[in-house]
Amino acid sequence: MEEGTVATPEELLLKQHRKEKKDLQAKIQSMKNAVPKNDKKRRKQLTDEIAKLEADISNRHEEEFRQLKSTTDTKVEELINGAETMKVEGGEQEDIQQLRVTKAQKRRDKKAAQEKERESRIAEAEMLNLQGERHQEGLRLAQKLAQQQLQIKEISSDGHCMYRAIEDQLAQRSKPELTMSVKELRSRTADHMRSHADDFLPFLTNPTTGDMYTPDEFEKYCSDVEHTAAWGGQLELRALTQVLHLPIEVIQADSPAIRIGEEYASEPITLVYMHHAYGLGEHYNSVEQLKDPAAAGDS
Repeated sequence: MEEGTVATPEELLLKQHRKEKKDLQAKIQSMKNAVPKNDKKRRKQLTDEIAKLEADISNRHEEEFRQLKSTTDTKVEELINGAETMKVEGGEQEDIQQLRVTKAQKRRDKKAAQEKERESRIAEAEMLNLQGERHQEGLRLAQKLAQQQLQIKEISSDGHCMYRAIEDQLAQRSKPELTMSVKELRSRTADHMRSHADDFLPFLTNPTTGDMYTPDEFEKYCSDVEHTAAWGGQLELRALTQVLHLPIEVIQADSPAIRIGEEYASEPITLVYMHHAYGLGEHYNSVEQLKDPAAAGDS
């Protein structure tokens, strides 16, 4: 920031929030260091406590940004009204009192204004992020997963996210016989749906007419599943449980977990379904074991 300039309220609040987040991380590290690594029960309690602390500070920061914005809007309006009054009362005195501004001063003023604008954009972006549905959904999911000693493992958003998440889950099992690529998962899904058409065809309807798919439309649907980046949903998940002979559990932020393939007693494949991830909305992620608290604090 240019020497001599005054920080805006948004900049000051952002600076305060950064310090509070840094202090919280120091506190969390101290809490982690106080719990023995072999005390699994206390570590689980600690994970829940940390998730609550992080959620609390995010919600408080969001509210403080909201209140500041409301206050700032009111002050700006008052300043505008005051300036109009001074202009009327001052008349020609305004011209007499103006100082000549050198080119160097203009450059300094311009640079200071640009710096202020940049800081304001950072503050606004952080406020929008805290208020954003994606951020809030992520916090709720993190709290749910922490109760199972799990955390989100990000999967790329390219139309194959459901299959990539399942591919990742199978790879985590360290059983070569279960390992499948996205291409193979899509192919096996499509083949299973074709060979069990009576189980899937009744749930597919033409979006224009509302009629159940014809055999040709169903084959086109299966072909898209196999050969394109067509997004996967509950029908494909049902087919995959039968292909893999494994149950699939889908965790959501605001709804109970969905379990498909309950006829299989094995440990389920666990996916996270997000309603507000990325620009297109819905998205699947994988999960992984929650990092060791001590290790996570050092990273």
